[in-house]
Amino acid sequence: MNPDLKTPRREFLRRSGATVAVGGLGFAFPMIVDRKVLGGAYGPPPSERVQVGVIGVGGQGTFNLKALQKEKTAEVVAICDVDKDHLEKARSLAGKDDRPFLAFSDYRRMLDDKSIDAVLVATPDHWHALTTIDACLAGKDVYCEKPLGLTIDEGKEMVEAARKTRRIVQTGSQQRSDDRFRMACEMVRSGQLGRIKTVKVSLPAVNFKGPAVPDSTPPPQLDYQTWLGPAPDRPYNEKRVHYLFRFFWDYSGGQMTNFGAHHLDIVQWGLGRDESGPTTIEATAKFQKDGWYEVPEQSTIIYTYDDGVKVICEQGGKPGPNVLFEGTKGSIAVSRGKIESNPGEIIKTPPGLVDVHLYVSKNHHKNWLDCIKSRALPICDVAIGHRSATVCHLGNIAIRTGRKLTWDPKAEMIVGDTEAAGMLARPYRAPWKIRGASAKKTSPVRA
Repeated sequence: MNPDLKTPRREFLRRSGATVAVGGLGFAFPMIVDRKVLGGAYGPPPSERVQVGVIGVGGQGTFNLKALQKEKTAEVVAICDVDKDHLEKARSLAGKDDRPFLAFSDYRRMLDDKSIDAVLVATPDHWHALTTIDACLAGKDVYCEKPLGLTIDEGKEMVEAARKTRRIVQTGSQQRSDDRFRMACEMVRSGQLGRIKTVKVSLPAVNFKGPAVPDSTPPPQLDYQTWLGPAPDRPYNEKRVHYLFRFFWDYSGGQMTNFGAHHLDIVQWGLGRDESGPTTIEATAKFQKDGWYEVPEQSTIIYTYDDGVKVICEQGGKPGPNVLFEGTKGSIAVSRGKIESNPGEIIKTPPGLVDVHLYVSKNHHKNWLDCIKSRALPICDVAIGHRSATVCHLGNIAIRTGRKLTWDPKAEMIVGDTEAAGMLARPYRAPWKIRGASAKKTSPVRA
């Protein structure tokens, strides 16, 4: 990274002849540049402030952009979105010295800019894999919003790309950087609750804004075909894009992959299953009677692990704590901003007496930035995010097939059900496809 924070980007644009304008909304044809990553175990660290580009600057993307602007070790220098309105709004959040962002409509042009060290991906879920893998191949470190991928096979490809290119990839499951959730997981894994019998997870109801509306012409500010990307070619509908994409199978997996990606991630952490998962999955579901959206209105999914622990995930029912661990000696209920135990003495145990101490992060974005510098694995590394997303996807496959599934977490395969196994991946619409990584595969060891 060049120590001059102003010259490199302007010089890059001048030398490359790019039409993307500083402070403007120029749009350019896509270019793809492959780069091998050299240096240490995960490549060379940036020498100064990490230069970050944000891909997808809608609601969550703008939230992440603002969070990164508070970090002293980062500078957001570029933004990308297929909606010109999103770009215009994000442009008003100029950096500390009021320099406008570089603005792109095609993420691949952002990846061409060698002055950008890392990217944050906050696109709809069906774009997570492509943008993350292409970023790794371009030599960028990545923060990818949860769920890591749209399918289980996508997640496996993302892990492979990160490992082969030696990139730091953080999954945006920020509850891992929350003291309360870490405390709950440490106590569970230290045996404070005795033997764990069940874990209960509560997910919110679908917050779709009904009723449904007819298909229509895409608005002029939205490049709808690029928004669809690898998803099936369907007519534009204003209630299938932006926030509401979450409730249609082509693009997401409902509240299971929205909030489930957070809470089931904590279940995996608490049970010590970051490299594994359940062995059987069964589900029941109720759907919206008028078909406003495709994902379940309510659902109950029961995951069973190989040691007999059952995880009961309820969505859209009576609200409860985000995660409730129940053991033979008591229980711990943990939610955002709150932790309780029964009996109450459990959470009063002095930290020094707890046997298991887990990875400590106080700030999810800072942890990512710190790891970009140190080249250590982040608290929610791509492999962890993949395994947690897998639990969500398996629940949705059980819902959609209506059958009990048998899962081999070591081989990452559904056993004895060809139809369900076929749902581990989805075809991409041409010309979009995942590119393979050519660098030598490594086997990182988590500290």
